[in-house]
Amino acid sequence: MSDYYNAFEISPVPTPGPDAVPPEPFRGIYGMPAFVTIPTDDLAASVDFWVRGLGFFELFGIPGTLVHLRRWAFQDVLLVSAADVPARAPALGVSFACVLGQVDPLVEACRALRPASVDGPRDTPWNTRDVEVITPENARVVFTAAKPFDPASPEARNLEAMGITPPDADRGDNGEHAR
Repeated sequence: MSDYYNAFEISPVPTPGPDAVPPEPFRGIYGMPAFVTIPTDDLAASVDFWVRGLGFFELFGIPGTLVHLRRWAFQDVLLVSAADVPARAPALGVSFACVLGQVDPLVEACRALRPASVDGPRDTPWNTRDVEVITPENARVVFTAAKPFDPASPEARNLEAMGITPPDADRGDNGEHAR
């Protein structure tokens, strides 16, 4: 028996592919295993950008105080009113999964709202396409889409050099990464 567990069974993130379909926005209530809290000095403008630019929806809000935003299950953001925000984006950021078909529309929507807010998209050595967005409250947000896995690609060689192999490869369980 292998120690490998296919975690896609519990994840809302679809299997990577050019035709991957994102899950529907999740409107249910659950105990959030993690979420991001972002201060904003203009709650309405922030909500507008996160909804129209980044594809979140308002789950609920407390007028003038807080808005709980969500995309997929487990992609939760709390925008909270604050007197001020950082003058520039910090090195620390947050990443959200998306599918390849969402990258270009997200870039277009964010650039339409804030032309200088987007950096990318760019392909990474770990087989994703990423786009970084600086939001109105100067939060650094990365949307990352897994690309289809090609065992002959440079990305596959990069991953193998790190000790990560596909589950159906000879080693079968990604070694210590599966534990």
